[in-house]
Amino acid sequence: MRKRTTRTAKTIIGMLVLIAVAGGLTFIPRIHSALAWRVENLQTDIYYFFNPPGQVVFVPTQQAQATVSPLPSSTSTATEISTTESIPTVTSTPVPQRVILDGVTFIDQMNRWNYCGPANLAMALTYVGWKGEPGNTAVLRDQIGAAIKPGLNDPSLNFIDRSQTDVNVMPYEMVDYVNNNTSMRALLRYGGTVDLLKSLIAAGFPVIAEKGIYQTLPPEQTMQWAGHYAFTTGYDDSTGELIYQDSYTPNENISYEKQGKNVRASYEEYFSDWRAFNYVFIVVYQPEREAELYQVLGNWANESWAIQNALNTSEQEASSLTGIDQFFAWFNKGTNYGLQTDYGQSALAYDQAFNLYKALPEKDRPYRIMFYQTGPYKAYFYTSRYQDVINLADNTEATLYNHRVLEETLYWRGLAEANIGLYDAAYADMRKAVLYHPGFQPALDVMAQWGISP
Repeated sequence: MRKRTTRTAKTIIGMLVLIAVAGGLTFIPRIHSALAWRVENLQTDIYYFFNPPGQVVFVPTQQAQATVSPLPSSTSTATEISTTESIPTVTSTPVPQRVILDGVTFIDQMNRWNYCGPANLAMALTYVGWKGEPGNTAVLRDQIGAAIKPGLNDPSLNFIDRSQTDVNVMPYEMVDYVNNNTSMRALLRYGGTVDLLKSLIAAGFPVIAEKGIYQTLPPEQTMQWAGHYAFTTGYDDSTGELIYQDSYTPNENISYEKQGKNVRASYEEYFSDWRAFNYVFIVVYQPEREAELYQVLGNWANESWAIQNALNTSEQEASSLTGIDQFFAWFNKGTNYGLQTDYGQSALAYDQAFNLYKALPEKDRPYRIMFYQTGPYKAYFYTSRYQDVINLADNTEATLYNHRVLEETLYWRGLAEANIGLYDAAYADMRKAVLYHPGFQPALDVMAQWGISP
């Protein structure tokens, strides 16, 4: 008995020594960059195993009010491109049966955290010929990431470790980066269709789409839903597939490029996954091609038309779909009403979406939805439902692991806290938003209005 106890103790000590040695090796920069994100992913999986995020459910508790609260004017959305030309309708010219764009440089997101935004935007900018900021020797992916995903303001950390604290990059951040920091242009629209993607690609305009993914992991386990950008560069009618570049390539036994380049998804699968993000898409293009792009976009060149089209789609899908797809449809309905500044209808639609969310099986609940889309905060704030804003933000934070942060969640909670007199909490949230995303202009503007410093 004593020998068995001694043997067990030695085994435990040996494991602890190995863990300590492995932990020490990660401090070597070269090894750290290769292993740190994998160790972090493992730690996250363990955390979520003992703290199931699907158990966290937001339940709206307030009724929508008729009054609308004023919102600071600088809650930035993507810079819109205006045109004085009349808006054409979608061309009826048939597109080729198959188009796979040449000149696409595949860029992965590996050895980084939540880096599909910078990776996909780097692919799009590379395709249209932008080489990066003069004098900046960083690879384009990291040059973009340092700007739109800066992370914790801690000079003692390298930029990779700082960036891991920022869970997501919003589409408007990517569009604003292009329009404000490069010689190229970018446009964002909702309510896209497969046929529109095909027309854009056939005209030489690849598209960044944000869509949901499910990743199957052995042994026959399915990872819960997450969001992901897809740089879409081709289609093939003979097989009924869209072709895109997938920057996330988890199989380490296969080269990243072989896994992620020219991935195919059926039109039906792609469109279904796209639903979770209101069929949003970004086009990065050369300024001299703007008129051509607007011609191909047709009605989608008009932002208001595109939003109404997206609303029509979400209303139809909300009444015809079931399960998680019906949840996404109602969520999209709330988003589209919000884009039209009808915050009362927006809040009611989000209420229905969250009620549907609660009814989903725990394993199927897309708990990351508020990582990527913040429309409910805006709808509830605009209808004076400040406690619902705070409760939703608290629930969102409860599904984040360790020191991960969503600056938008902090921002909206801070606004709601200030409106019910919780000034110390509001100031702390705004300061934290700026600490974890230096230069986050909406929070900086509100702090200036409040007369407080970062």
